[in-house]
Amino acid sequence: MRTAGTFTVLLCALAALAQTQADQAVARTDQNSLTAHAQLLEKAKQGRIDIYFEGDSITRRWGARDYPQLLANWNQNFFGWNAADFGWGADTIQNILWRLANGELDGVNPKIIVLLAGTNNVGRTVPPEGDETKVADITTGLKATLDILRAKAPNATIVATAIFPRNDNMAVMPTINKINLNLSKLADGQKIRYLDINARLADQSGKLFDGMMNADKLHPAIPGYQVWADALKPIFTELLGPPGTEDHAPPPTGDPSASR
Repeated sequence: MRTAGTFTVLLCALAALAQTQADQAVARTDQNSLTAHAQLLEKAKQGRIDIYFEGDSITRRWGARDYPQLLANWNQNFFGWNAADFGWGADTIQNILWRLANGELDGVNPKIIVLLAGTNNVGRTVPPEGDETKVADITTGLKATLDILRAKAPNATIVATAIFPRNDNMAVMPTINKINLNLSKLADGQKIRYLDINARLADQSGKLFDGMMNADKLHPAIPGYQVWADALKPIFTELLGPPGTEDHAPPPTGDPSASR
């Protein structure tokens, strides 16, 4: 029979385990993700990368071969700054940590890193017991991501982008707002800058403005990406100067399954 003391110890152990999992690197084991990782490892060795974008599908689609209209917008905004996209679809923070720990940033030495992560950790539901643990876990994961980015690229300025509103379930908006507040506190305004464009994507309640996202109410459409670009370009200009007339970034990659 468990005593109250034993039960307390068990709860503490479970809490410690959850804390470990929140910042633990987790591999994607499906073949498509493994192939994409191999492609991104090769991409990291090519060309010249001054701006490194990291994240999940929201980041990935912008600079991917299999989204030609979005890629055209990417080129329109970033050509000449040697920007490369290292997002991968459906990644959680823990999956991003694994990719970073397994070579995708090694030897790249970018001058700027743009990070947008955590949307898939938020998900579409609010736990029945409340979102406090989820908020804490995602904040812990984001801090771990910032830490590994700084360790792998100590000279880079990191632009930590606030998690975008997702309207596939408006009930998660308070969770996103709490995480974004915590993320803002992890920024020092110099080597880690916090960028929140959500007021240009949605109203005060988090309801998206027309045209900003696709029908899934999650992934940006071109106007949404343009809002992000318009906020990033002054930072890029400040840190790198105006874009050059040539671009030396590696060619874009895509979803391996899309080419089969």
